[in-house]
Amino acid sequence: MAVTQKACFAAGCFWGVQAFFDELPGVTKTTVGYCGGHSDHPTYKQVCRGDTGHAEALLIEFDPDIISFNDLIDKFWECHNPSQSNGQGPDRGSQYRSLIFYFNPEQQAQAEAAKQQLAESGQYQNPIATQIEPMATFFEAEEDHQKYHQKHGGSCGI
Repeated sequence: MAVTQKACFAAGCFWGVQAFFDELPGVTKTTVGYCGGHSDHPTYKQVCRGDTGHAEALLIEFDPDIISFNDLIDKFWECHNPSQSNGQGPDRGSQYRSLIFYFNPEQQAQAEAAKQQLAESGQYQNPIATQIEPMATFFEAEEDHQKYHQKHGGSCGI
C-alpha cells in the first residue's frame, strides 16, 4: 500500500470542491469539513451563519507517486476564483474564503511560490485573495454533506 500525504483546501462551497478533487487520479480519499475557525465542533448551520470563523474545507489524502502537492495546487486554482475575497459565485461570507492549509514547511513554500506565480501571471485582474495558513484542527462535516453530489446528483458546478 502506498504511503499517502494530506492536503487541505478551502475554495467555496465544499460540495463541488469535493466532487472536483474526487475525479483526480492519485486522490485516494476526500472528506469535507470545517477548518480555520475559533470554536470546537462546529456544525454546518453554525458555519453557514458565520458564527465560528471556520471555512468550508476539503481534506485530501493523495498518493504523491501519482499526483504531487503542486499538481493539487494547480487544480485548486482551477476549481474556484482565487481572486474573489470571502465568497465564490453566489456564496458569500468568510466561510467560503480561499485557503491553502499546509501540513509542513515544504507545503508552505510550495503554496507561497504557486500563489506568487499565479499573481504574476496576470490571469486575474484583482489580487489573489487566497490565504495560506498552517493546518488547524479539521472538524469533519456531518455525514449528509460527505459526497453530496454523489448522493444527490448534479455536477460539481465548477
